[in-house]
Amino acid sequence: MLCVSLPGLSNQQMTMAMKPLATCGRYDFDGRGGCWSGYGKGRMSYVTAAATGNASAALTEYSNKSRADSYKEVLEAARDKFTREISFQAKDKDISLAKALLYVAAEDEAFLAFNREMDAHSIRNERKDTSSSEDAQEWGCVETMPMAGKNINEWLAELDAVAKEVEAELVPREIGCDLVEVLDAVNKVLFESRGFERLPVLVDSKCSYLHSVLNSGRASAILLSVIYIEVCRRLNLTIVGSRVGEDFLIWPPTGNPEELFKVTSGHSLFGVVNGKCVDDPRSRASDINSNSLLGLDIATNRDIIGIALANLIRLHWKRASRTNYGLMLTSPLRSFHKYDEKFNKNSGSNTPLLRPQELRLAIMASERLLILQPHNWALRRDYGMMLYYNREYEAAVQELSICMAFAPEDEAEVLEPFVEKLHLMRLETSWKPFGQKGRLTVP
Repeated sequence: MLCVSLPGLSNQQMTMAMKPLATCGRYDFDGRGGCWSGYGKGRMSYVTAAATGNASAALTEYSNKSRADSYKEVLEAARDKFTREISFQAKDKDISLAKALLYVAAEDEAFLAFNREMDAHSIRNERKDTSSSEDAQEWGCVETMPMAGKNINEWLAELDAVAKEVEAELVPREIGCDLVEVLDAVNKVLFESRGFERLPVLVDSKCSYLHSVLNSGRASAILLSVIYIEVCRRLNLTIVGSRVGEDFLIWPPTGNPEELFKVTSGHSLFGVVNGKCVDDPRSRASDINSNSLLGLDIATNRDIIGIALANLIRLHWKRASRTNYGLMLTSPLRSFHKYDEKFNKNSGSNTPLLRPQELRLAIMASERLLILQPHNWALRRDYGMMLYYNREYEAAVQELSICMAFAPEDEAEVLEPFVEKLHLMRLETSWKPFGQKGRLTVP
């Protein structure tokens, strides 16, 4: 555990801050403000209806709270299982890409279900309706949680089924099928029989979660690569990958890479596997050939999971800031010195308003990525800035202060004045009573 001492934080605070994110109380709900704080209080409290003496209402309230508790348990179980799956105590080759990414989906689905439940509960309170939601689901554990009609084990079985379809496709062919024959069969099942489609631009979150991709066939490039890798692994065929520019390319390790680039019927095997990017002159992937392929850095399973999480962060941040065109996570840092006086006057009151649910999903993806890359200063900076946008000033100060300990000197110099101002904003918000506007006056 790294312990550092920085201005504005005690040694005890910094020591606590460096604990793995998976051990923090992440799913805290403040019923008073109706917001998901998601940081460090270690318990969940719920909006409770006023006591009416009505037995039916009391029973409904208990049912609502019980259902919310089950969502919270699934949230924590999904994060814990994700953390164990990608644990650095495990060998990278033993990590299941499918399991890890399904746990990511389960956590986010449970979060959305919790929000829907709390919204429905608030509406029933407003209408003085004692009936409970008929379509609400209660889950016993993360493994039984339904996502698009199937639980985690059933989605893993779906990958098994795809592999069996490939095996069936290989039956009419020669017993001694070579590499090209196997890959051709995989391509035929995935892209023709199953109709999987690679989307070049991420606009729909459903294309960024593994269960949704398996259900719809529409996928981001990285998730389609994950499916390809997982299917081939079930066929005892190793597939490796590497990030090239903005693209992620996959291929089987072979002593004869030329066969991957041999053009048949207008397409090479490498092109069919990786999509249109290999033929797009604007993409760095188009420069890859049989010689340069051998010089690429092979991504580990943890790297691949990290790329998928980074995509989720970008997607949810873009959706969260949709009404603030051009807003970047680091925008306040870039404009801080120029608008220092304005910042002083605003004291955070003019912080851009973002979509809270999308922002929280981006924060959750960032927390998972920090478990994988705890010393990535740029990632921790972005995480701290998301907390700032979410008005969690105390947590933002803590994370950005840690970031300064890892960041290059010039970056730390940019962060320092912003963190100092943020610390003052945190103090000011703690002084103001709820609903107080303007300056505090002494009667």
